[in-house]
Parts: sequence; C-alpha cells; structure tokens
Amino acid sequence: MTPPAPIRFAICGVGHIGRRHAVLVARRAGAQLVALVDVDAALRNGLAAEFPGVPFFASLEEFLAVGPPADVLTVATPNGLHARQAVAGLRHGLHVVVEKPLALAAANARAILAAAQQAGRRVFGVMQNRYSPPAAWLKELVAAGRLGDVYLVQLSCFWNRDDRYYQPGGWRGTQALDGGPLFTQFSHFVDLLYWVFGDVANLAARFRNFNHQATTEFEDSGLVTFDLVRGGSGTLSYSTAVWDRNLESSLTVVAACGALKIGGQYLDKIEYCHVQDYALPALPPTNPANDYGLYQGSAANHGHVIDDVVETLHRGGGTTKAPDGLKVVEIIERIYALR
Repeated sequence: MTPPAPIRFAICGVGHIGRRHAVLVARRAGAQLVALVDVDAALRNGLAAEFPGVPFFASLEEFLAVGPPADVLTVATPNGLHARQAVAGLRHGLHVVVEKPLALAAANARAILAAAQQAGRRVFGVMQNRYSPPAAWLKELVAAGRLGDVYLVQLSCFWNRDDRYYQPGGWRGTQALDGGPLFTQFSHFVDLLYWVFGDVANLAARFRNFNHQATTEFEDSGLVTFDLVRGGSGTLSYSTAVWDRNLESSLTVVAACGALKIGGQYLDKIEYCHVQDYALPALPPTNPANDYGLYQGSAANHGHVIDDVVETLHRGGGTTKAPDGLKVVEIIERIYALR
C-alpha cells in the first residue's frame, strides 16, 4: 500500500516550546515541517540554519495569506494569543494544536471548540504530562478502583521562576498574555488532577506574592482547597518563589484501600505505594524535563503529542483532548475568581 501523505505542520511561535515542536515534527516520520511563524525577526537566521528550506513568516496573518499549504497549525505563542490564533487557523481550514493553556478564559476556549465544529476541523490540546509513566499508572489504578474511596488528594507544585525568567518588557508576568502561574506553570498539574479524579467543587483559596512584586502582575504562590465531586477532598499548593531551582511537583493520595505518593521535580518518581493486595509494577523511566537553560519545565513528552496528531489525522478516530483543555481553563478560572 502507498503510505499516506505526510501531515504538514506550520508552527506559530518558535520560542522555547515552539522550537521543540518544530524539532519533533521535523524528525517524525509521517510529518513534515512546512512553515515557521514568529514576530521576532531576529530568529530568522538561526531557524533557517536549523531547518533548511522551511520558510519563515513574520506574522500568522502573513502565513495564512501567502504561506505554503499545511494541514496543522501549532499555536505556541504567549497564552493570551492562543484563542485568537487558533480560531484564525481553524477558519482557514487547518487543524490546530494549541499549547497549554487552551485559552485564558473559558469563553475563549469554548470559542475555539465552536470554530472547530463549524469548520469540521480538529483541535488538539497539549497535555503531555498524561504520557509520563507514573501519571498513566495512577490513572489506571484509580480507574480500576484499586484504591477504593478516595479520601484526600494533595497536589504540591514548588518551582523557581525569578528574574532570569521574567524579563522587563516581555509577555511573562503580565495578566493579559501570561495569566498567572496556574495557567503558565501548573496547568498540566491541574489537568492531571481533573483527568484522574474528576471535577472539583467548594473551592477556597489564598494568594500571596512573596518575591515577584517587581516582575509580575499576579501572585507567585497559592493555597487552594476543594472537594472532589466524586467524593473526598483535596489541596493544591503552588509557588514559583522557590529560590534558584525547582523543588518538586508531588501528588499524594490517601484512600480506603491504600496510599501513594508520586514525587520528584516533575512527578517522575513513585515515592510511596502501599495498596491492599497490590504490587507496584516496574514502570518505564519518565522523560527528563524540558530544559530551557536557566530554568526547567515539565517532562519532555511532546513527541507523544505529535504522534497522536499524526496518527489521528492519518487514521481517523482518536481523541483530541480539547474538551479537557476547556475544563482545565474553567477550573483555573474558578480558582482565580477567588483572588
């Protein structure tokens, strides 16, 4: 049989994570990188050397007007631009991959899904933490009912983001384009909470800005309590005020038939598992964190995201996770309404 034509990707926003998408697309059999889009003209020469023959466009509008044919637009720009650019791509007839968060407001996230339905195109939300072996293991354990009733869930995210990250005049730290640490740093962990345990209710929260008064328009730390709609209660503690480097991302569960803790800097280690009539299986290693030089992000699982897009568009079916992306935005919006 003749192999299917490669899925052609255009990457909009070629900073840290957008460049990672470009590298993975260029390497992936069945995918083709056809365009790079960024408002920073200084990137042009470096990108031309790294991706020979791939044209560069100074705006999404320019690409949509005169760029080469494509199948997928990947939106990896500042958070506050995601919704507008995703809708533009969908109306142009492209499938869209949207980096986290899907949008900074639930109404805008819904507009993306509505535009996809109207255009008959797909939206793929990026939830790469779901591919980490400890996260997939936890999902299966809970779904199988091995823990019994869940009593308590404790999610802790303690990272470093300092003046090396928040540069004067940049988009990071602004309410309009960044939105806050729950959107930019920790939305993947809110997604994990929702994916495994379902929706939350009865939210209460406290917010503090300990050492980012000169660099951000929002909190650097927060304490959130909630009830799980399915039963049980939980806490979310987060901070970007940790000195010098990331401390941990951890998830602890206390349930009727056992307790467990996933820890490490990026939920990459099972630190405790004691569950009735259950032996912890050997898990594959977790991918290392995305390394941005002066700071690190979550596990580098974006290759799995690209695989999902290519396989779904080649074979049909599959799930794009975009409705879950909307749900994560809704949960964060509800938390931030308590500011």
